[in-house]
Amino acid sequence: MEGFVKVPGGRLWYEVKGGDSKGIPLLTIHGGPGVPHNYLETLAMLENERPVVFYDQLGCGKSDRPSDKSLWRIERFVEEIELLRSELGYSEIHLLGQSWGTILACEFALKYPETVKSMVLSGPAMSISRFEGDARRLMKTLSVRSIEAISRAEISGDFTQIDYQEAVSEFYGKFVCRMEPWPECMNEAVAGMGEDVYNYMYGPSEFTVTGILKGYDCSSHLGEINSPVLLTCGEYDEATPETTAFYREKFPNAIMKVFEESSHEHHLEKPFEYIEEVGEFLSRTD
Repeated sequence: MEGFVKVPGGRLWYEVKGGDSKGIPLLTIHGGPGVPHNYLETLAMLENERPVVFYDQLGCGKSDRPSDKSLWRIERFVEEIELLRSELGYSEIHLLGQSWGTILACEFALKYPETVKSMVLSGPAMSISRFEGDARRLMKTLSVRSIEAISRAEISGDFTQIDYQEAVSEFYGKFVCRMEPWPECMNEAVAGMGEDVYNYMYGPSEFTVTGILKGYDCSSHLGEINSPVLLTCGEYDEATPETTAFYREKFPNAIMKVFEESSHEHHLEKPFEYIEEVGEFLSRTD
């Protein structure tokens, strides 16, 4: 089943896999900001156990793409989730956020705790300050050519040069998705990306944060979330195991899993291990 729901600023596209399944629904929240749902398709493997909801946040993918920058606020993205939950008639949901989606999952759980049965937070980014710091540290492991290109771009403010884009690609290949070539679902997500949203909210790349999210940090509020939480990351994740462990200690009821030989997209790099881990966690918390 797929359709649209009206939200402030336009129409939100969604799709429900396994709508006839009996378990508590899993609502997935993609990353970016502005990278649509396609790359999360692995999670459809859970549709025999429960409904799995995918959606594209406003500004990307199959959803409307308004040009009003005042729409690109965390609070409005949280309300999208609530409007979608209400439209689908779910009184209780599991949330799975990936990367930027982990911010929205936590902010939603803080505002609507009664609806959240549990959360899976993959490649967590609840502190952009920590995320940026980790990315800057990992950036220093790139080739000398890439480091120099990044430095030139950040001094000049021109991020369009080919050598900067090549540096971004090197970083992504080490810390975002280590698969060669990238799976088609990743390519589809990139093709459907809302670049204006990403650039305005985050910046030109993972390690150059210039957008309105710079300095965002909700880690001091994680102790207010009482739902069970599963945190996941890859061994080589830009959301590092050390930072993921930092978040785990903030939650009252959280466990953590690190996937070896994988990175930010560990749900694609280790799909069967990931689905087994998530599926068992959701079943325990149903």
